[in-house]
Amino acid sequence: MADEKADFDHKEDVVQEVALTPAQIQARFPTLRDLSSDEMQALNRRVVKIIDWRMMPCITLMFLMNYLDRINVSNARLAGLQEDLHMSDTVWNTGISTFYIGYLFGQLPGNLWLAKANPRWLLPSIMLAWSLGTICMPAMKSGAGFAVCRFFIGVAEAPFFPGITLMTSSWYTKEENPMRMAIWHAGNTISNIISGFLAAGILTNMDNVLNLHAWQWFFIIEGAVSILVAVSGFFLLPDWPHNTRFLSESEKEMAQYRVLLSNGAQEENDGGTWNGLKAAAKDPFTWLFCLMHFALVTAQSFKDFLPSILETFHFDQMTTYLVQAPPYAIAYIFACSTAYSSGRFQESFYHIVIPIFFSAVGCSILISTLNVGARYFGVVLLVSGTYSGMNLQLSWETTLVPAPRSKKAALIAIANCISQSSHWFSPYFFPTSQEPFYRLGGGLILVGCLITVIAAGLVKWRAKLLNKRLDEAQGYTGENGEERGWRFVY
Repeated sequence: MADEKADFDHKEDVVQEVALTPAQIQARFPTLRDLSSDEMQALNRRVVKIIDWRMMPCITLMFLMNYLDRINVSNARLAGLQEDLHMSDTVWNTGISTFYIGYLFGQLPGNLWLAKANPRWLLPSIMLAWSLGTICMPAMKSGAGFAVCRFFIGVAEAPFFPGITLMTSSWYTKEENPMRMAIWHAGNTISNIISGFLAAGILTNMDNVLNLHAWQWFFIIEGAVSILVAVSGFFLLPDWPHNTRFLSESEKEMAQYRVLLSNGAQEENDGGTWNGLKAAAKDPFTWLFCLMHFALVTAQSFKDFLPSILETFHFDQMTTYLVQAPPYAIAYIFACSTAYSSGRFQESFYHIVIPIFFSAVGCSILISTLNVGARYFGVVLLVSGTYSGMNLQLSWETTLVPAPRSKKAALIAIANCISQSSHWFSPYFFPTSQEPFYRLGGGLILVGCLITVIAAGLVKWRAKLLNKRLDEAQGYTGENGEERGWRFVY
């Protein structure tokens, strides 16, 4: 009862801020006070356009390279990496798992640091660190070396994904967030497309060039491109809305006004690092999103093994590399479409649950027949639903816990950190002995889909409960055209 009372008191505090009108929030900013509605709209459009063109292409490309680094080992495996280093399936899976153990060590402290640091410097520096680790991978001589390299690359990459999630939600409103996150989050689908083409070009043509294996060239080229992208980030990325160097004073204040209005007048930069961590740990939303994120990562456990799964379709090596592209291209289009719809209608639950149902159908097809056409269709359904769900889960959690930034950073990091524990055991569900159906892995994917639906239902239930409390605190009855104000989105 005491915890419920404290929670309700907190919501009542929020209500007081929610009661602020847009005009009252506008009055907080000296350069915006005297602007008309038309002038505010024009300034808002200008700020969104600047950030869209400066930040979005940069973080999309950075995330593309980030995800390419995660999945490149799958295609390198087909090119002989596992055999050349004399690794058994167990040793290989251990090496895959150590990457995500590195995530555990680097994620939470990295994201808490980012909440207080300058993202323009920190994010590219993180990218430089993992790119240098990737370039070192051609020097590996054994399975132990593979595990060590992947561990340190995982530590370096850990803060990046939650970091750009935090950055996006700090610049865009709850209506804009789903689509913007879909754009950069689609970097993982695009990277799968590019990975297939790179594999087709490099892994089939560069073996024994300068006495190096083709998979060694794969890591060298990918690492070198990542370094170039990281360097560009130092020049292109913005800071936070209040201190970005390439915005005028009025544009900075508009950037703050937009997010403050979207957050229900809750201050983004309020609260210290450890206060944010404690607040996130006490909020039930944190643990519900931990469960949902864990379930979605489990449902995506196929991604490290998709080239091996497609190999069971008995295409030639070149075709196996190339047929990876269409499912991810379709998933990209689908993710952007569902994100646009979710943002426009301010609805998340059904936009996640319905595609996840079709992913479960796709997985069921994949593990129940040897018909190549049916199995390939199953792959399309599986990839599309799970990747769209992951994107919308990220925007949903940052919409339900919009501020302060330190709390939001902690929530993102905790949820993403715990979810990665799925990678500690999921590789062992895809041994080569399970070919061609990989039914053990398919069963794991289906469990992940089921838990996703349960977790989404619990989040929706809690959001509705808190909205009911806010209605009661404000005396809202829904009659006579009452203004309801800010509410939790579900």
